[in-house]
Amino acid sequence: MAKPALNKSTLQRETRQLAEYRRFLPSLELKRLQIMAERARARQDLARMEKEFHGRFHEIADHIPMLANDMVPLEGLVKLKAVEVGDQNLSGTILPKLGDVEIEIEPYSLLGRPHWVDPVVEALRDLIRESLELDVMRERLKRLAEAEIVISRRVNLFEKVLIPQAQETIRRVKMALADAERDAVIRAKISKRKTAARAAVGGVAEI
Repeated sequence: MAKPALNKSTLQRETRQLAEYRRFLPSLELKRLQIMAERARARQDLARMEKEFHGRFHEIADHIPMLANDMVPLEGLVKLKAVEVGDQNLSGTILPKLGDVEIEIEPYSLLGRPHWVDPVVEALRDLIRESLELDVMRERLKRLAEAEIVISRRVNLFEKVLIPQAQETIRRVKMALADAERDAVIRAKISKRKTAARAAVGGVAEI
């Protein structure tokens, strides 16, 4: 990359860019903090939901051992018909949000099946929804992790590259301008002395 010219035009441009960097950085840092907080909350929620889901699953298996009875077919009783997954905008990061879930219960004869089929159907319906919630939560956590990486890179770019570079360029330009101004003063003094010397020599010659 070509080195910037050490002049007033560069000084103005770099000063303006530095002000923009410093103005934009706090909002970017706030965005990162929001994403980090949401990610921590999502991680906790996911751990809690997974624990509850597995606990619920084992509870059903323990309380309804008749599920192992192959003589009572349960396939097709509970079907997932439709799922609505919406979007949530968090500081520019689009996160999935579970909406309406339509679960269809296949009609069955209350007299033709054992009494324990009813609680099984209810439990299966709950487990289907909880499983969908877990899938959405995992996707949210994945997107939050990706967003945190991207935002952290941008923050580091501003803090460790763009702002220091602008500050260094401004320092160098100011030094160069100060040196140029000092050299100009020295040249002016030398020129003034030479002019005075020539005038003095001319005055002596006339005498």
